[in-house]
Amino acid sequence: MKSINISERMKHYNVSGLSVTLIENGQIKITEDYGLLETGTNKSVSKNSIFSACSISKFLTAMLVMKLSEQGLLDLDEDVNKRLVSWKVPDNNFTKNKRVTLRNLLSHQSGIIDPEDSFSELKSTLDIPLMVEILEGKTPYCKDHIEVKYEPESEFHYSDAGYCIIQQLIEDIAKKPFKQVMNEQVFKPLKMENSILDTTISETKRENFSCGHNRNGELIDGKYPIYPYPAASGLWTTSLDLAQLVLELLNALKGESKIGITAIRAKEMITPQGREWTGLGVFLNGSEKEFEISSLGWGVGFQCMMVAFPYIEKGAVIMTNADLGVHQMEGVIGEIYKSLIATASLPK
Repeated sequence: MKSINISERMKHYNVSGLSVTLIENGQIKITEDYGLLETGTNKSVSKNSIFSACSISKFLTAMLVMKLSEQGLLDLDEDVNKRLVSWKVPDNNFTKNKRVTLRNLLSHQSGIIDPEDSFSELKSTLDIPLMVEILEGKTPYCKDHIEVKYEPESEFHYSDAGYCIIQQLIEDIAKKPFKQVMNEQVFKPLKMENSILDTTISETKRENFSCGHNRNGELIDGKYPIYPYPAASGLWTTSLDLAQLVLELLNALKGESKIGITAIRAKEMITPQGREWTGLGVFLNGSEKEFEISSLGWGVGFQCMMVAFPYIEKGAVIMTNADLGVHQMEGVIGEIYKSLIATASLPK
């Protein structure tokens, strides 16, 4: 990271605030914080500053699924309709030969394609929808009912709807709200005290919350975009908390999980699922010592990235309160990532 001037690059890209936590030798090495929580104020980013993780929520959800699978409450390869209660995946011609499973939902190969213009941020003028209403196409957030559009495992289509189904399944088997299950099973055991899945951010909580900004560095409307789909994109967290989750996966691969995920389950998460670049809740790249897992978050006012190299126990979490309008690798996150790779001395 010392090879680039992060503050200067943030100014270049109109990024108000940034937090990065590094993992080295299987341990948290350092958290570095830059800039402001809200442009035009003196609210500085700190290690306790909370950012919207957007779709990195899917990595978190996958970790919960692996734990519940370990407990026998879920099965990665059975028809999800066997345990869904409140809603069922509709049967059609595409589900005759292959059923929708957790494995293909986690790897975006379930046969489900998100309807056009779906899964936007919460509208302040509307009530928070029930997940069943979303899946039935009865809300502005998803105007078409969710159904299988191609034979499961035959194609890849990145899907928020797939993770909404996972959320409903977990709520049905646990008989509790998804956020409560996550608190009990993941956040509390890992001491992720600055991580929440709430669909509201009260005035009393806002002190540590970062506001979203657009590509020009201007505040977005509403400041705090909320997504009413916690499993898909609802996580608010710090770079340090998120790094603890990454570290939990690295530890689980060594048989040292704090939350009860076996090495076999952890290995399954980072094993290619039909396509070499997709695992369960994470994406994959490279091989042998340079093997890399990653998850990207990109939403209204925020961009972030999680990356880890399991076999050399290195990693990084980079969170910003800016939507640059371009892919992470084309902005300040990409520059930090490339700097980290260049200085990581990865063995060949």
